[in-house]
Amino acid sequence: MAAPVAAQTATQGLPLAPAPAQAEPADRFAIFAPAANPIRHRIDYELWDFALKNLVISMGPSTRQTARPPQQSLGSRMRQGHNSRYRLEGSMLGFSFLDAEAIASFGEYRRELQQVANTLDIAVLPRNEQLAFWFNLHNVAMVEKIAEAWPVRQPRDIRVDGVPLDEAKFLDIRGINMSLKDIRERIVFAHWRDPKVIYGFWRGEIGGPALEREAYTGGNVASLLDVAAEDFINSLRGTQKRSDTLEVATLYADVAPFYFPNFDADLRAHLAVYAKDEVAEILARTDTVRASIEERDIADLAGGSRGANYLASSRPGLTAGVLQLLQLRQRKFEQMERREIPTGRVIFSNIDLPGDPPNKNAVE
Repeated sequence: MAAPVAAQTATQGLPLAPAPAQAEPADRFAIFAPAANPIRHRIDYELWDFALKNLVISMGPSTRQTARPPQQSLGSRMRQGHNSRYRLEGSMLGFSFLDAEAIASFGEYRRELQQVANTLDIAVLPRNEQLAFWFNLHNVAMVEKIAEAWPVRQPRDIRVDGVPLDEAKFLDIRGINMSLKDIRERIVFAHWRDPKVIYGFWRGEIGGPALEREAYTGGNVASLLDVAAEDFINSLRGTQKRSDTLEVATLYADVAPFYFPNFDADLRAHLAVYAKDEVAEILARTDTVRASIEERDIADLAGGSRGANYLASSRPGLTAGVLQLLQLRQRKFEQMERREIPTGRVIFSNIDLPGDPPNKNAVE
């Protein structure tokens, strides 16, 4: 069982958020625009960080090799767990190990984060602190709703009061009902120019950016986004080559209105910043770009299915599908180590020193 997430934030000294004035519907998100003169304060996500370290399993850097189809169960033609060709990339969550108490704690923590923004003016924080808040709120809420609906094969199938999960306005901040999509597009994409912010949002799918094993903070958000961007761009779920065409994730088409208006040229320039040798060669040897790579299956160790639990007495949730995936992961790491390919990474966070401006190393 993963440890429950208790509600805890450190916000002492932050200014109270004034009640929003009545605004036209088109302007109702304007109160979340970052202030020009930020105040140096931070929010503590220690318990969310603890939960991520216990819930998220990193599948390691992509080897750009397609995962083989899973083995059939003994004496059966049925396959348990995942069959996605990208299942050894990104990260997976152990939803099958969560009990009712742990699931409920995600909702409690999400509501606590909402209360922070209902009490304090997030917009006056340094830009990186704001960005970390929106990433964490979005991702906590996504984990919460998937956990409540699990088992489910595809997060896009989830409905909240009859509305698709991504569009359901179940978040209430300063009197504004908002959806996960609103956080991404009407707050972050509207006010942050650097396209690397797209990799901070976890959508619950194998085909998207991974959920990191640590919470975003004002100090680490820039570094973590660079790591997430490099991981996704150099993976098969991010980029592939077919003839003279650069195939990319449909994610890039979704965010094109915000970051890639001249889709081919703008996207290539962005990918080149993080591309390693193989992807850099693909960029050089292709003429056109097509957003066609998509994998909607859930990023869950058990593949969104309860399966047959052969170890229920000692480890509830540890099904044959989970075991098989973990064994494949271990085999991948062993092969990488033999080839002297790093399986982990070191992340350097920004360190605030006396006299530093509040927006030092801000993600713009």
